[in-house]
Amino acid sequence: MSERTRAHVFVSGTVQGVYYRATTRERADEHGVGGWVRNLDDGRVEAVFEGPADAVESMVEWCRDGSPAATVADVDVTYEDPEGVETFDIRR
Repeated sequence: MSERTRAHVFVSGTVQGVYYRATTRERADEHGVGGWVRNLDDGRVEAVFEGPADAVESMVEWCRDGSPAATVADVDVTYEDPEGVETFDIRR
């Protein structure tokens, strides 16, 4: 069994209004990753991914491109201790 990890990600660029959150949830579900994603008032998207380390790393890498309509300028990642999150949600 793979070690669990948690990544807290901030994505900047043209990442709101381009289905970034919905596509992130679809990808997280495909990878079996828990967590959440939300838009921030400053135009960034914030996300948390939790699960097997390889799946979480795949999600972090995916964020560098994002949804097809997104233009990602930067991805800032901090790794944290897992909190046992199993499902993935879009937060408002």
